[in-house]
Amino acid sequence: MAQQGLKKDLASRHVQLIAIGGTIGTGLFLGSGKAIQLAGPSIIFAYLIVGMALFFVMRALGELLLSNSGYQSLTDIAQDYLGPRIAFVTGWTYWFCWIMTAMADIIAVGVYVRYWFDIPQWIPAVVCLVILLGLNLLTVKLFGELEFWFALIKVVTILALIGIGVIMLVMGSKTDAGIVTIHNLWGHGGLFPNGVSGFLLSFQMVVFAYVGVELVGVSAAETANPEKNIPSAINKIPFRILFFYVGALIILLSINPWTELNASESPFVKTFSLIGIPLAAGIINFVVLTSAASACNSGMFSTSRILFSLSNNGQAPSKMTKLNKNHVPSHALWISTIVVSVGALLSKLIPEQAFGIVTTISAICFIWVWGVILVCHLRYKKQRPKLQAKSTFKAPLTPFVNYAVLTLFAMVLIIMLVAKETRPALLLTPLWFIILFTLYSFKGKKEKDIKLSA
Repeated sequence: MAQQGLKKDLASRHVQLIAIGGTIGTGLFLGSGKAIQLAGPSIIFAYLIVGMALFFVMRALGELLLSNSGYQSLTDIAQDYLGPRIAFVTGWTYWFCWIMTAMADIIAVGVYVRYWFDIPQWIPAVVCLVILLGLNLLTVKLFGELEFWFALIKVVTILALIGIGVIMLVMGSKTDAGIVTIHNLWGHGGLFPNGVSGFLLSFQMVVFAYVGVELVGVSAAETANPEKNIPSAINKIPFRILFFYVGALIILLSINPWTELNASESPFVKTFSLIGIPLAAGIINFVVLTSAASACNSGMFSTSRILFSLSNNGQAPSKMTKLNKNHVPSHALWISTIVVSVGALLSKLIPEQAFGIVTTISAICFIWVWGVILVCHLRYKKQRPKLQAKSTFKAPLTPFVNYAVLTLFAMVLIIMLVAKETRPALLLTPLWFIILFTLYSFKGKKEKDIKLSA
């Protein structure tokens, strides 16, 4: 973001590795366990379908960002094509998206710590949140350095899993779960052991695994050469999906049959425990713990900056623009952290259901944001033919693919409505949008009254 007053201390190496590390998060490390139990090996197809759909969303976003160098956020795009009301709702929803994602990550921290210590989930969640708040109140450079190393740990872990897995496949190694073979993918009930229904029910967690993918395009837009960096960043997404998601899951399910995995634990921890490396499971649990802490750290950083931006645009209280001596929006950070702490409260009240509820709400809100991008792109195609003629990075298969992806998103929402576990969160989420539309109407009326009185 390019708001006045914020320091830009992130180096190129920070941005590049954070972008790669952002591809790998709690949705893959922890959420994939639940998704695998629902879908079995067909989870690979679910990740492929959602991943390719989001690649087209990113191509639409890339074309929009390059059409106007003045765009600094998704809110700017929504304002231009859908008006101030939708821009207001989208800006606040994007903040809420990252709040929910940070909540999911802080809940995951509690789950991971329980691998070593039999303590309530909410205690490590609170401790982690306090530590991250303290770090975020310091310099942006420190945030970038921490995220760089956290991201590096995640990337090295996936590379290690795939590398070791390939060797074990070639050698036909034997573990406590049996022979390591590609046959494990379909040898335990087929590719769709729980039928089409199980496959469809996995989509909510798969969607959550990709939350934040749009940051790749937005962050590239803020670099010195967006015309080069936006296409480069977006066109690498399919490779990252194939390697980090599909590749990792194929290896994981070849080593460890899906029937051996538990929905409540990380399949990565379980799989490394089978490899035979001393303390491997504990080491990987530490890796996924740092991954969750890293993702929560990013969420706190993002939410504070989004709130700062909303305040600068007159869409949030003016106090949210206040910076501390380190040029950090401290008030915005405190407010975001207090809201994220609700995740720790949920860990105490409903430890078994907390992660599922929060990830469902996060997925729904991100679907709104991604849907807004696609609709804005359709408006752009219809209203700005001159800009399209100059475009050097045109989104393919428009408008057909826009409608196809919007249909997929609608299907995911219907699945969430049908599924017993996700239905309560889906029915609650519209309240957020009702509140936002009501607040905007009140805000508009208040501004109108001020103008009339003047």
